[in-house]
Amino acid sequence: MDYLQVTIDKFVFRVAPDCRYSDADLWAKRVENRVRVGLTDYLQQKSGDVAFVNLKEVGTVLTANDELGALETIKVDLVIAAPLAGEIVAVNEQLSTHPELVNSDPYGAGWLVEIEPKDIADYDALLDAETYLPQMKARAELEREK
Repeated sequence: MDYLQVTIDKFVFRVAPDCRYSDADLWAKRVENRVRVGLTDYLQQKSGDVAFVNLKEVGTVLTANDELGALETIKVDLVIAAPLAGEIVAVNEQLSTHPELVNSDPYGAGWLVEIEPKDIADYDALLDAETYLPQMKARAELEREK
């Protein structure tokens, strides 16, 4: 896949062009009638090496911005907010034994959950890659200045 990317200092942040994005730096991708969700490359790099992933169970009904799970890294404990409303219909079981997949393959094997959306229009309302990229770049540049 050809990623959109931006380089800030020595860091390269990739954005998958076939995903939608939340303001909380999560990606979402339609997989048939579901939406797969994960951390963006920017968020996983900013957060550090993932040591533990704790996701809500299949069957959990979420509204937008509800907690869908949490990650523990060397740097931070991160609460992950659902980018859209719906029901969790799958969780990435691999993450219980291989949490590092969130870092090594954020847009692939490192996905977190799949949600059956309450309203697919919520997915369409998320940012496309071209809109998300400059917003993410601005946040990364602000973070660098701290």
